[in-house]
Amino acid sequence: MSSALLFFAAAAHATTEAAAANGEAASGITKITQDFGISTPFLVAQIINFSVVAFILWKFAFKPVMATLDARQQKIASGLKYADDMQAKLAATQQESAAVIKQAQLEAVRLIDEARKSAKDYLDRQTQEASVKANELVTKAQQSIELEHKKMLADARHEIARLVVVTTERVLAKKLSDADRAAYNDAASRELTNV
Repeated sequence: MSSALLFFAAAAHATTEAAAANGEAASGITKITQDFGISTPFLVAQIINFSVVAFILWKFAFKPVMATLDARQQKIASGLKYADDMQAKLAATQQESAAVIKQAQLEAVRLIDEARKSAKDYLDRQTQEASVKANELVTKAQQSIELEHKKMLADARHEIARLVVVTTERVLAKKLSDADRAAYNDAASRELTNV
């Protein structure tokens, strides 16, 4: 490819020299190129070489690098989006956990209040039951005491009646029969009950 470009450049240079040799009047551009020492065929060859190199670099260097940069930018953007999504999910999860904790605290307070109320009710019930049992025991004790008192009075009357009969027997100095003794006992008991 270089040899073809050099060939075109040499041909163009030859054409320029031939025109100058023929005595043609140098135009403004030709004069400038001659004054600055610019060779048109070499300039054209350089432009073509630059275009080829630029095309090759664009095709095989810049394009893959740009594709890599674009892919990297997309990865970074997706990573940032993922981070934002995760941050939003984290915030939502934190709010949800705060709500769950608050609900759990409210439930705990409710359960504690319920337990206190149950304990108070149980204590009241136990106090009432104890009071009823104590009253029953007092009533039973009073009944037992009253029965014991009646029994003791009956025993005392019976003993007094026996003592009266024995004393009367001694005073009268005679022996009483069982029937007489029973009659005196009954009479003494009746009199003692009236007292």
